[in-house]
Amino acid sequence: MKGDQEEGRGLEKTEDKEEEMNGEQGEEGRGEKEKKEEKEQEKKEKEKEQEKKKEQEEKKEKEQEEKKEKEQEEKKEKEKEENKE
Repeated sequence: MKGDQEEGRGLEKTEDKEEEMNGEQGEEGRGEKEKKEEKEQEKKEKEKEQEKKKEQEEKKEKEQEEKKEKEQEEKKEKEKEENKE
């Protein structure tokens, strides 16, 4: 019986240490969670910036293509007029 009681006390001491360690880890865990959330936020912002850049580049390319097509059409029109003369 006496051995059982001593084992019981040993378990209580172990549990107290575990709770204490878990408490410390909990505080560290919160910091880690905040860091993780911050990284996620930064990642999302970078993705938004990249998406915005990509859209701007596509818009610029589209404008250049339209300009090129317009110039080609004008050139063809000019050639037609010269051929008529």
